[in-house]
Amino acid sequence: MAAAPSLTPPMRSVRAVVLDTDGVITDSARSHAAAWKKAFDAVLSGIEGQPPFDAVDDYLRHVDGRSRRDGAAAFLASRGLDLPEGDPGDPPGTGTVWAVAARKDELFTRALRTEHVDVWPGTVRLLDALRDRGTPCAAVSASRHATELLTRAGLIDRFAAVVDGNEAGRLRLPGKPDPALFVEAARRLRVPVRDTAVVEDALAGVEAGRRGGFGLVIGVDRTGGPDSTAALRRHGADLVVSDPGDLLTTGAAAGEATAGEGDVAVGEAGAAAPGAGEDR
Repeated sequence: MAAAPSLTPPMRSVRAVVLDTDGVITDSARSHAAAWKKAFDAVLSGIEGQPPFDAVDDYLRHVDGRSRRDGAAAFLASRGLDLPEGDPGDPPGTGTVWAVAARKDELFTRALRTEHVDVWPGTVRLLDALRDRGTPCAAVSASRHATELLTRAGLIDRFAAVVDGNEAGRLRLPGKPDPALFVEAARRLRVPVRDTAVVEDALAGVEAGRRGGFGLVIGVDRTGGPDSTAALRRHGADLVVSDPGDLLTTGAAAGEATAGEGDVAVGEAGAAAPGAGEDR
């Protein structure tokens, strides 16, 4: 009988773990990116010389890890488009930043109701090992859909706390790269940030973990791009893995990593997909 997976030394050194939701726990980043593409392309199609939204590159550079409003504003600004800010109550459309964000939310909500919620198997194995060890975990996302995603995926019981977009709005927490979401999650787990690990695939999320003073910041690079690992490190990742399952020492995701060593890219690497984690 194969030995049960155990945690690598970096993971054994922490008392709690906070994980981003989209892209780290659930494989819903593709749906988010597809919804953003439809929302942005509706704006871009009417402007001569504007190429369509790239659901990988543009998503990772401007939208990934940000709130819906901030992601919409960042991408539009990158194209030199100065849309009016509008109001959070704007209906879905193309006339204001908030209208574009609302259109994206409408599209994603529709997909959420009709599509199956996939989870990353390596992350589930990691959650199992953490539970066996008695290490409390929290899920974090600026997305107001995160709790519903985790519930539909059958993973909500794995988390002692969930800080999603609804909680962020209620508590007026700023979005990533501000560390407020992660700090609130650690507070609910009753573990100091210096003893807590953050697992993130978004550049803004990795930066938030570093800004928050977390003891271990793990970047997840599912894209396999030549510069993606380096970018995660530049934004503050202590360790980069191709999948959270790589943080286990035996089983399908075998391998061992220590903080400060070279990149860890062994075991199960998910198919190329953009990261996620915004209020979407």
